[in-house]
Amino acid sequence: MAQREQHHPEIVVGLVATPPDHPARVAAQLVTELADRLTERVSADVRWTVREGWGDVAPRRDGGAEALLDDLARRRTVDQWDLAICLTDLPLHAERVPLVAQISVRRQVAMISLPALGLAQLRAARTAVPDLVRRLLTDAPDQRVPPAGWAPAEMTRRVPATHRVVGEADAGERRYVASGLIGRVRLLAGMVRANRPGRALLGLSKLLVGAFGTAAFALTTDTIWQMGDALGGLRLAVIMLLGLTALVVWLIVAHDLWEKPSRETPAELARLFNLGTILTLTLATAVSYVVLFVGTVLVGSLLIDTSVLEQVLGRPVNVTDYLTLAWITSSLATVGGAIGSGLENEETVRAAAYGYHPEPGGWRDEKDGSHNGR
Repeated sequence: MAQREQHHPEIVVGLVATPPDHPARVAAQLVTELADRLTERVSADVRWTVREGWGDVAPRRDGGAEALLDDLARRRTVDQWDLAICLTDLPLHAERVPLVAQISVRRQVAMISLPALGLAQLRAARTAVPDLVRRLLTDAPDQRVPPAGWAPAEMTRRVPATHRVVGEADAGERRYVASGLIGRVRLLAGMVRANRPGRALLGLSKLLVGAFGTAAFALTTDTIWQMGDALGGLRLAVIMLLGLTALVVWLIVAHDLWEKPSRETPAELARLFNLGTILTLTLATAVSYVVLFVGTVLVGSLLIDTSVLEQVLGRPVNVTDYLTLAWITSSLATVGGAIGSGLENEETVRAAAYGYHPEPGGWRDEKDGSHNGR
């Protein structure tokens, strides 16, 4: 068996993540199984070697997918790979709709925009990467693999994010694009997923502690009790929304998270980055608010005796009154938390900005190591 494998032609596939943040996490999970998937989906008569690597920490933004493919082609040539696939978290567009993937047979490279895949990015990438590899090799054509038994458009059935194929079929330049409305919704959800809102939530730990302290102090004042009793549900909802909005705005302004258009960053891309940042922070602060609300309900029920609350309000009370008290207290405490957020670690909060990528730590740019198939 081992002797037969030695006679199989080798094809080296480079899997590059740019930036080495969320895309590198997806690539690290994919690279361990990619050789087996290529054996199953492309050809069992080839010895597949998969190499992983980094792209730039701050990938080029001004040239879109073409700039990424040019950079990737240079990396493929330097490292002497047969072909290369790039995973990126850049939200890209083609013909005014989200771009999911693009291949260039001339350069023997392809790229996938992870945000365009939506929430299930790893699962979609597992399907898309072998299809792109086969498309590159059979369109070349490469005699080491048999011709593809399916048309390029069939990837639109395998990967739900793709809607249609556009580009120059004869030249081997193809773009897989998403649909209009659903594709944009999926892109935004994928951007939030790529931006790792859980990291932003953990980064706001000091804010949450400060908000808890503000809430605990507010619970001891009967004025808050009376305010909660006097305000209706609509006004309490408005106060909550204003508090959350103030917190998001404060985080963006205080930590300079707003992406400004520049020569390197087109206005459309800057708008997408800012929208991704706002959605990530909104989700993180909303979860923080829920945690704060639950904690305030528990503290309030332990701290405030029912008879004392009835004496201040002048009527019998029930569970709804404690929930209302926790509601207004949590909303006001978020304002105090916003002020306390200025004490957060700058690097931790900056990570919530979609266009910001810290220097990589813990990842390997695999120049010499490899993952071999059969």
